[in-house]
Amino acid sequence: MSLDITAIILTYNESLHLRRCIESLQGFVSRIVVVDSYSSDDTQQIANYFGADFYQNAWINYAAQFQWGLDNTGIDTDWILRIDADEYIEEDLKHEIASALTQANTDVCGFFMRRKYVFLGQWISHGAMYPIDVLRLWRRGTGRIEQRWMDEHIVLERGTSEHLRGNIVDDNLNSVSWWVNKHNGYATREMLDLLNLKYGFMATDNAMHSQTAGQAKLKRWLKTAVYARLPYFIRPILYFFYRYFFKLGFLDGTKGFAFHFMQGCWYRCLVDLKMLEAERWIGQERDPEAIKAILKAKTGLNI
Repeated sequence: MSLDITAIILTYNESLHLRRCIESLQGFVSRIVVVDSYSSDDTQQIANYFGADFYQNAWINYAAQFQWGLDNTGIDTDWILRIDADEYIEEDLKHEIASALTQANTDVCGFFMRRKYVFLGQWISHGAMYPIDVLRLWRRGTGRIEQRWMDEHIVLERGTSEHLRGNIVDDNLNSVSWWVNKHNGYATREMLDLLNLKYGFMATDNAMHSQTAGQAKLKRWLKTAVYARLPYFIRPILYFFYRYFFKLGFLDGTKGFAFHFMQGCWYRCLVDLKMLEAERWIGQERDPEAIKAILKAKTGLNI
């Protein structure tokens, strides 16, 4: 018997992953909603074949697209699950969720679960990559997604949350070239968030500040209060050493080194390089609206 849950999946050309994701949800949730940003592959056909409700909306960023899905797809279940197309839920977590929903009192409005990251077929279990607790299940009407360009989280606007021990698995099957291109796009968005700390050209969604202490809140504070204040290019090297040695990333082997170096050092060096470039674009300009216009024109993003 399916639980009273609507799962929301965002897609763009996800034919490689969507079937696996939906199959992990079938018989577990009562409704699957796919919000697509006009895919050119057979994403829609796969969604339709497996009985998902399919919607399309123009892409701005992840946060705006997900909130559109929350607001415009007629969700009427008691609970909502956020899951990406390249993710799937392990069986142990399904049983744990079923038990937790049965026992939850009315004050419990959200559940954290563990994100398990797989890179080139290998679980990255060290280097501060596991366990990463993410709030992915919440009562309808009690949560929303932060409106940010990067690192957006679901935040509860009332009630308490509990932690589950089961895993939601992030296992992307695309090529390394795709991974590099994706992180190039991420670096531009991360550059905007970090520059905004200095110039204040965008409104900042600080909803997480009101949340109780947790892993995501601590990471956000470390990023804005510590990491952002360190010198360019020094900070990614320090972060890599922290992950690879202090947090035992070297135990993840050859593929683990590739991941921790590329995601923990190369990617963050790319962010710093883009920040240096953006500082040249901005020059002596200090008016927030003028800076916003410059960055919008140079990045092509609808800031």
